[in-house]
Amino acid sequence: MTGRLPRAGIEILAQEKETRIQSFGDWRAETLGELPHDLEKRLSRLKAKKVLWDASRISGMDSSGMVLLTHYLNLLRGQGCEVELSGLREDQQKLRAMVDAYAAPSTAHKRQGESRLLSLLADTGEAVAGAWSDLVSFLAFLGEDFLVFLGLVLQPWKMRWGAIVKNIQEAGVRALPIITLTSFLIGVVIAYQGAVQLQKFGANIFVVDMIAISVTRELAPLITAIVVAGRTGSSYTAQIGVMKITQEIDAMRIMGFEPHRFLVLPRVIAVMIALPLMIFFADIIGIIGGMVVANIHLNISWMEFIHRLQNVLDVKHVWIGVAKGPFFAWLIAMVGCFRGFQVSRNTESIGRYTTISVVNAIFLVIACDALFSVVFTRLGI
Repeated sequence: MTGRLPRAGIEILAQEKETRIQSFGDWRAETLGELPHDLEKRLSRLKAKKVLWDASRISGMDSSGMVLLTHYLNLLRGQGCEVELSGLREDQQKLRAMVDAYAAPSTAHKRQGESRLLSLLADTGEAVAGAWSDLVSFLAFLGEDFLVFLGLVLQPWKMRWGAIVKNIQEAGVRALPIITLTSFLIGVVIAYQGAVQLQKFGANIFVVDMIAISVTRELAPLITAIVVAGRTGSSYTAQIGVMKITQEIDAMRIMGFEPHRFLVLPRVIAVMIALPLMIFFADIIGIIGGMVVANIHLNISWMEFIHRLQNVLDVKHVWIGVAKGPFFAWLIAMVGCFRGFQVSRNTESIGRYTTISVVNAIFLVIACDALFSVVFTRLGI
């Protein structure tokens, strides 16, 4: 088959004001041969000239040949050349339109002549534009989810209670082992670090104050939310992403099922219920961890620790920590589901958006916690 088809090639005629490129032969994968290397060698030298590219002598072309042609057209334009393409048949023009629509142009050669400053500014601009686009999409996602939620409030019998219970088990009950371990270690670390300083002043008993307030008010909510973001938020992104790749979400829409009602809201509500309970559980385990260290390292008895705890730990500190839970949970679940819907139709994007989901969720949780600290301090709580 390959011997019967004419080899692909080009002829270049350089003139004073313009350069003419004549393509010939059959531009298919099996007949391209050394053409890609020849194009790279000869066209990379053209700078800021008018280029007339004639493709009328191309006898046949498949997607490989069209991708190659499109790549070097973009390369020439990136080098400052004014390019005019002519001679494509109707079927080849349709193929080029498809390649232009779905194949991203190469930017590797485009920036070879740019300074580092311009490249940095361009990268910064692209990052800002991408962040703005994500923000607008996220707000639209929140609006759509809110409208679906209002509909379910008016028609509560349509709520998928079974899915909510199942997600509470996945996000809450099965997360208790890792929450137990991390909370206990946090209590141990706080007690040890405080003991070193308090022993210098003979104020060992004040380690109880530090453990009780810091764990219940800040550390238990924050650490628990970070663990849930890494565990549950990433799983939401991966689950919805796989459903998008396998076209299950498209099938749901075709059959009249609203993805927000069936996929998003049960997960969001489940995490908002489970996270405050996990924070309260983490409070208890963190205090127990600090109690163990206080007993071993500072010789504070169990009863002495508990008596001091009752005197210094106001209920408001516990409620403040637990009250952060629904806000943290809402951020984690919404970001996880939103990034899942952004997954494109390939497996590589699942890993990419799962990573982005975890990073975004942890950042938003920390930012929200900082906002709570400022507000509570201003209110004197």
